[in-house]
Formats: sequence, structure tokens, C-alpha cells
Amino acid sequence: MRSIFPKSRSSATNRLAIVLIVIGILAAVPLLSGARAPATTNITIVYNSSREIRYVYLSPSNQNNWGPDQLNGSVISSGGGSYTLSNVSCNQTNIKVITEDQNGCFLYKIVACGVNATWTITNDATPDCGS
Repeated sequence: MRSIFPKSRSSATNRLAIVLIVIGILAAVPLLSGARAPATTNITIVYNSSREIRYVYLSPSNQNNWGPDQLNGSVISSGGGSYTLSNVSCNQTNIKVITEDQNGCFLYKIVACGVNATWTITNDATPDCGS
């Protein structure tokens, strides 16, 4: 096999150079793969309103393509009930949280990914009831 180094270098120098190159590549792999790991966040929804929340959905902040219901049949009770979505994974800087009450009205909130968030909903919030 032909060396990529000039003939004036010794074989020990060639091996050392190859070892250093391999170590450099191996050291860079975790840095590159870690940069792509999605951020996670915990989102607590506190509901201080007169209606109960029946569904919670997540969506990228710039889309209306909602994922599945996050409550899985649970309900956030009116008058101070709360629910925490744990380790929500997101590949963007923000994520949209959508709630739906028993009347089919929606409330929306954009939260930052990678930062734990609390969204307190009160009777002052104006729901989107499709009208």
C-alpha cells in the first residue's frame, strides 16, 4: 500500500499522523450528533376558568398540523385544575400548545422549546369558537 506521506518520513511518524487523524474524527462525532438532538420541555397548563379542558394538542409553531390528544382521556378541571406534559420533544425553537374545552372552543399558546413553561388560562382568555 502506498503512503500518503512523502518517503522522507519514517513509518512511526506516518502511524502517529494516522492515529491523530482518527482520534480527531472520533472526537468530532459526538459533537455533531449531539447538535441534532431535539430539545425537550415540560409544559404545565393551569386552568383557572369556568369550563374544563378536554383535549390538548401540540403543533410546530408555524403550522396547523396538530398531533394527537395529549390528555389521553383525562380532563383538566375548571377552577384551578392543572396538567403537565413532560419531556415534550421539539425540533424547532418553539412549539404551539392548543387546548379545546367541552364546547369545542380553542385556546393557543406558543412556548419555547428547551425551557419549562407554565400556561395559566383564566376567564379573561378569549377562546376561538369558530364564529
